Amino acid sequence: MDYNVFWFILIVVLFTGFFFLEGFDYGVGTLLPWVSPRDEERTQVIRTIGPVWDGNEVWMITAGGAMFAAFPHVYATMFSTFYLALFLMLVALILRGVAFELRGHTRSICRRRLWDGAICFGSAVPAFLWGVAVTDLLAGLPIGENMAYRGDFFGLLSPVSILGGLAFLFVFAYHGAAFLTLRLTHTGLILRIQSLGLRMATLGTLTFLAWGVLLYQVTDLFATPWAVMLLVLGALFFVMSGLSFSMAKGKAGFMLSSLAIVCTSVSLFVALFPRLMVSSLNPAWSLTITNAASTPYTLSVMTVAALVMVPIVLLYQGWCWYIFRHRVTPDDVKGTH
Repeated sequence: MDYNVFWFILIVVLFTGFFFLEGFDYGVGTLLPWVSPRDEERTQVIRTIGPVWDGNEVWMITAGGAMFAAFPHVYATMFSTFYLALFLMLVALILRGVAFELRGHTRSICRRRLWDGAICFGSAVPAFLWGVAVTDLLAGLPIGENMAYRGDFFGLLSPVSILGGLAFLFVFAYHGAAFLTLRLTHTGLILRIQSLGLRMATLGTLTFLAWGVLLYQVTDLFATPWAVMLLVLGALFFVMSGLSFSMAKGKAGFMLSSLAIVCTSVSLFVALFPRLMVSSLNPAWSLTITNAASTPYTLSVMTVAALVMVPIVLLYQGWCWYIFRHRVTPDDVKGTH
């Protein structure tokens, strides 16, 4: 295996891990205003991701850093292409992080409602924009011979990309609901979350299937057998997850939704390989793991660093999840109101 392929695989792993972890993270935040009218129950919901949400963001930062180190031309083109979208995402994430911190420092119910809305906005917007971005990468963008984007912000929005954004949003929302059933103990709250989660599962299934149909029409994803198999598996896992969730099997529902997100994420990258950004103007102008890569020496040095640091990061995050593995109870939020 050469360095270019190794780094492509590593980026796939990082983005897949990010979508899996940040998926339920975004989902919890998106559902927050609707899970309960009671402030103490919303606080329990926030507590489920409070110790880990910022750690989940590290996967995105690491993936971006890996992209910059291994494929700098892709990094430059991608960030210039999605400049306004990434700026909007950054504003949403900053607002979300501020809301997590400041919500607990006020006793005013009105202000807490305001911060709850900020958490919802800061979770739903990135989830939607990631779906748009991933779909655009597959469908192709007007990238010129000089690796420069020849469009504007609204050129990123099309029926298939908007549908992709909605699919990501609803799937992540359901993933968050499944996660919450594993992390809470309050029976009434769990029942409301199950009801909300089933609605998200229905919307997620419909938008996912419609998105797949449009992908078939506007991309070459279905020309790659492995990508098709993984995408179909992802759809089946998601449907099975919804069925398990409807039977109050939260653990099975969460595991199956996790598999659905992993299979779907990997299938999209498999369809892209060896490309990283598809040019809709001329296939020869697409950015690939060859024409957009760093020098072999840079890749060799970065490979050694990755082989040392990535396992350490994984062990640390695993340890954090082990420490905060217990369910959140109503007693855990007493005295915080």
